[in-house]
Amino acid sequence: MDFVQNNLLLIATAVISGAMLLWPLVRRGTGGPWASTLEATRLINQKDAPMLDVREPAEFAAGHILGARNIPLAQIEARSAEFDKWKAKPVIVYCDSGSRANSAMALLKQRGFAEVYNLSGGYPAWQQAGLPVEK
Repeated sequence: MDFVQNNLLLIATAVISGAMLLWPLVRRGTGGPWASTLEATRLINQKDAPMLDVREPAEFAAGHILGARNIPLAQIEARSAEFDKWKAKPVIVYCDSGSRANSAMALLKQRGFAEVYNLSGGYPAWQQAGLPVEK
């Protein structure tokens, strides 16, 4: 008991750093399945998975994944007929951070898409991996 009282700051630091180490695992478990850049390229090459960029048109114009289709998050519902043909394929959704992609994934799942993935790290991770982009 004396140890705990004398080392309260040390114990608090250990608990906080442990929580920070576990946070990526907890975050990864939310929002549906995530696909790394390696998994995404495998899905594209083996299953012809389409890439859906849910960023705004200006962000898309500044640079995007080669062959990606841009449908901003706000337009997913209104333009859903454009991508209903993808229901039988895995779909990879991305944005810059993953938050808009999570929302888009939920909408796609409501529309009956069985296999939807969020690109882990979004567009920046794709660029950092040196994978093909276009501007």
